[in-house]
Amino acid sequence: METVPTIPAERLHRQLTTVFTTWGMRADHAETAATIMVDTDLTGIDSHGVGMLPHYQRLLREGRLDPRATPAIIRDNGPAVLIDGNKAIGHVPAHLATTTAIEKARQHGIGIAAVTNSNHYGAAGWYARMAAEQGMIAISLTNASHLLVPVHGTQPALGTNPIAFSAPTRDTTRPVLLDMATTTVAYGKVSIARRAGKPLPPGWALNAEGGPETNSAIAAEERRLAPLGGTREQGAHKGYGLALMVEILCATLTGAGSAQLRTGHFFLVLNPTAFRDRQDFQADLDDLIARLRANPPADPTTPVIIPGDPEHDTTIERRQHGIPILPALVEEVRAVCTECGAPFLLG
Repeated sequence: METVPTIPAERLHRQLTTVFTTWGMRADHAETAATIMVDTDLTGIDSHGVGMLPHYQRLLREGRLDPRATPAIIRDNGPAVLIDGNKAIGHVPAHLATTTAIEKARQHGIGIAAVTNSNHYGAAGWYARMAAEQGMIAISLTNASHLLVPVHGTQPALGTNPIAFSAPTRDTTRPVLLDMATTTVAYGKVSIARRAGKPLPPGWALNAEGGPETNSAIAAEERRLAPLGGTREQGAHKGYGLALMVEILCATLTGAGSAQLRTGHFFLVLNPTAFRDRQDFQADLDDLIARLRANPPADPTTPVIIPGDPEHDTTIERRQHGIPILPALVEEVRAVCTECGAPFLLG
């Protein structure tokens, strides 16, 4: 098996902050975006970390991303707020929204923060985890560029529109953390396969006639992803329905608008103490998790997992040994640095 080179998280972080500040981002905004992206790579979600940098450079080139933008709260109605991202890189307004929703949940028991006029915000689960680390239950949603082909359709009409959910456990390093696209896979997984020159499994992508597309290079170019489930017979209507739900909350409710291909986010944070004693909640949640882990495994070498387990284990391994970066991605980062004039630090 071919060994993929690894890069320490600290160097990857320096590379990203160097690029972002070269673009003109404020130092604190660059720090926020770089931290979220590197944390995402550490968890093994390689589709949403540094691998997104070439896409962000393209948004900058096209004038769809303003590196100097400062997001602002434009509506504040008690537990609910609306934030204008002002075309900033999505991590910055999403971080502000999550922080605000957490504070609202402390005050009111519930906090809701929606974001309009934003950009791709990375992994939905990062923000849900941020709330869980503060003892909160959270949902994190975003719409995205059109990639999902509706059931019985042939053209992309919705994004991968991920859903993330978190709940805090007594072990603050291991919350329950679900992070899933409403397509069978995120588009970044197609990009990873393209960079590696590997075919796609049937059910990931579709061709112009609505059939399966397994050539990763063609799929990356054509950008037609199947809803979660792959086919109608295997439940694609459920993934399609969830994607539509996310679109309504993130694009229609926020005013971002689906037809304009603008990005919106939606965060809901619940304070368990608004409903019951925290210790009782934690005890019952820990009992639930223990019961699931005790379920007899089909394969004794592969025990039952809780959402968030693979990311937790991968983070430990990658902090010690570095983050694997495909050579093709290293060259894409080099090209970004060349285009914007930032020093290249991954060589």
